[in-house]
Amino acid sequence: MKPKIKYIGLAILGWLAPTLLFAQGATAAPAPTPYIDFGNTAWMIVATALVMLMTIPGLALFYGGLVRQKNVLNILMQCFILTAAITLEWVFFGYSMSFGSSTGVLAPFIGGFNWAFLNGIGINDVSPYYISQATARIPHLSFVLFQCMFAVITPALIIGAYAERIKFKGFLVFSLLWAIFVYNPVAHWVWSADGWLFKMGALDFAGGTVVHINAGIAALVMTLMIGSRRNYNNHPTAPHNVPLVVIGAALLWFGWFGFNAGSGLAADGLAISAFLATHVATATAAFTWALLDWSINKKPTVIGICTGAVAGLVAITPASGFVGVIGAVVIGIIVAIACFFMVSVVKHKFGYDDSLDAFGVHGIGGIIGALLTGFLATPAIQSSYSGLFYGNPRQVWIQLIATVTTIVFSGGMTYILFKIVDKMVGIRASQKEEIAGLDITQHNEMALNED
Repeated sequence: MKPKIKYIGLAILGWLAPTLLFAQGATAAPAPTPYIDFGNTAWMIVATALVMLMTIPGLALFYGGLVRQKNVLNILMQCFILTAAITLEWVFFGYSMSFGSSTGVLAPFIGGFNWAFLNGIGINDVSPYYISQATARIPHLSFVLFQCMFAVITPALIIGAYAERIKFKGFLVFSLLWAIFVYNPVAHWVWSADGWLFKMGALDFAGGTVVHINAGIAALVMTLMIGSRRNYNNHPTAPHNVPLVVIGAALLWFGWFGFNAGSGLAADGLAISAFLATHVATATAAFTWALLDWSINKKPTVIGICTGAVAGLVAITPASGFVGVIGAVVIGIIVAIACFFMVSVVKHKFGYDDSLDAFGVHGIGGIIGALLTGFLATPAIQSSYSGLFYGNPRQVWIQLIATVTTIVFSGGMTYILFKIVDKMVGIRASQKEEIAGLDITQHNEMALNED
């Protein structure tokens, strides 16, 4: 060895020796100390506000415009009171049931009451739930409030099934019991670290299973059990205010960016990817629905394009954090075709009165989105997740298990709760109340008053 090379080699060895010796005896690096990231927290505050906007005024105006004038205040009141009542249920014990811990055989199925009344959660505590520990770092209370808005809108979606024919007292009691005994367990299964579907690997980025399949199946059961509106088959009802429907749909589209992009719990690349996928799928579904309307019914309708947009929003929800632009386009096209068929053909063929197509859009859209996530999830978005088209056929099976389980549980529990509440306080409005309108009979108010 030449002297010059020898000295260079010894110098390098001397420089590396301390590092090599330390590495040989060192243990794994300690986990980073949790801290609150101000940028992520600011984004989550905005996302939470956007999700609240989806219920009031978004869903309230969308559903309110679709019903007859004599029932619009009833719809607005239902959405408004659920925002209040479910919020209280959530902070009292709903959050703890959904994301808290229980012991023994119950742990995979329901949380305990360790966080009841948000006990033990300080204002500076970092959320234990995150997509990436390196990027989330938001206050625990921020996560609680963000998830509260999901708990609020889910029972509100069911309103579309029984609109114009339910007693207000029966509606309120049913909705509270449904939130406790149906929504909270399913949220625990899918989103809690203890949940059995979470451990199985079910993918639901923002609520396709927890929110839309859950509410959509409950909507179908409620539709069948409560029965059709008076003279429904003989006198189909037209929306009383289409501009309200448009405003409501637009607010839903706007608020949904918080729903989906916020579910990454951080202001990062995943958030903007979910944002983009949400927008593209919604635009695709809206455009596809308009073309179907134009082709089949000879005219593209405003109600149609609004319904198509909502169907796209529903279907992309579980997939938004796992698919790219191509996946979003595929989901948008498929869900528009399927939901159009359900709303325009299947509902009329079987004669069930899903008043505002809660099952036809949210139930079917949620099922399509959840299953297609198993096919279209790509590691290009999140490297840890992939679907059938990217080499992981097992994901389809997992998505199917999560979907079927939610359908069976939600349907069965909704049936039981309907029977209980109907015995307790009654659910169906009387013929006199329905004919007069629920605004005046349930709230002693009218939407429009003449001088």
